[in-house]
Order: sequence, then C-alpha cells, then structure tokens
Amino acid sequence: MEKPAKAAFDAHDFLAKVGAGKTILELEKNDKVFAQGDVADRVFYIQKGKIKLTVLSQQAKEAVVGILGPGQFFGEGCLNGHPLRISTTTAMERCVITSITKKAMQAALREQPAFSELFVAYLLTRNSRIEEDLIDQLFNSSERRLARMLLLLSHFGKEGTPQAIVPNISQETLADMIGTTRSRVSHFMNKFRKLGLISYNGHIEVNSSLLDAVLHDRPELKEDE
Repeated sequence: MEKPAKAAFDAHDFLAKVGAGKTILELEKNDKVFAQGDVADRVFYIQKGKIKLTVLSQQAKEAVVGILGPGQFFGEGCLNGHPLRISTTTAMERCVITSITKKAMQAALREQPAFSELFVAYLLTRNSRIEEDLIDQLFNSSERRLARMLLLLSHFGKEGTPQAIVPNISQETLADMIGTTRSRVSHFMNKFRKLGLISYNGHIEVNSSLLDAVLHDRPELKEDE
C-alpha cells in the first residue's frame, strides 16, 4: 500500500501559525516590539499592520529609518551575528506579528527550500529598495524624495485609482524619512494638493497624477531650493 503523499510546505501558512519556536504577538498602537540595544535573538514577520523603525543617535536625536507593512520581516540582523538591536520598532496601528526564535528561523531556512526562497526574495527586494533610497537621497531634490516616499507608503499599484496611506503619517515622520524639515514637507504637501497630485483631508490619498509626475519628471516637481 502506497503511503499518502506528504503535503507541500506552505511558507505563508508556516508564518501565520504558532509552532515550535514561533509565537503570535498582537500589538496595539505605540507598543514596542524591541528597543535599540536589546538582545537580538528573534526574527519577526508582519501579518497585519505597520511597524515603524527608529534609531537614536548619541546626541539623543531620533530619526525614522523605515516603515514596514504586511509580508515583511524585521529583526533578521540576529541571523548575521548582530548581538544587539540597532533600532527600535514600534507599532503604528494594531498589528499581528509572528515572532520566530533564531534557532527556529535557521532550521526553517535550512530544511524548507520554499521558505528559504521566500526569505531570500524579501532580502533581495529590500536591498534594491535601500539602493534606490540612497540614489534618491544623493541625486533628487527633497520635493521629489517626498513624492517618491508618498507613492511607496501608499503602495501605489497599477490600478490608477487613488490610494490612501494608512495609518496616517505625520509631517514630522515624513521629514525624518526624506532628510528635510517639517516646514518644507508642509510646503510641498500644500503644493501637491493644489496641483491635484494628492488629497489631504485627515488622511493622505495619493492620486495617479503624482506617479505620472515622478515617472516623467514633470516640471511640477522642479523645486526651488
């Protein structure tokens, strides 16, 4: 009698459920997952919600270095020998997160090719994003950097329909992320709204015209600096 075929490994199902070395965390807005300087011994995967990454300088200046959403990992530096966390991670809204011990993560990567493929694809995508961010910071005006950041935060797709940024992002946070001042962000946001590139009524809603302006280098984004 033939043995029943073994079910194929489902990487997303693996990440969504409690198991050996895995727990599910439910966080409220402003809850911290870990703080800068904490021991790094786990990797995290976002099922729902958004997580803000911040770093604190020796002069006690805090800067936002990233915002992560569903389907993204964070805290993976522990796999590369980092003993301590180099950033603080905070829930921006209600979140559901999978916490995976370093040992369980290493075992899954070693034993499950489908999971390893998913994780490597994530790392490659993130690496490309970091390179794009660096180029953006070096060569683009702060106005174009803000336009690109709004598009990224809204996950603007091919539908061509307005996309809301949820949860709402403060102008201070946007200023931190693109390396300018809050007053400059306020100026650009008002300009974008007047041009019909965004709607800004309690929540930011990104219109397809902003994507067109960025892709085609339209003169609306030629900033006087």
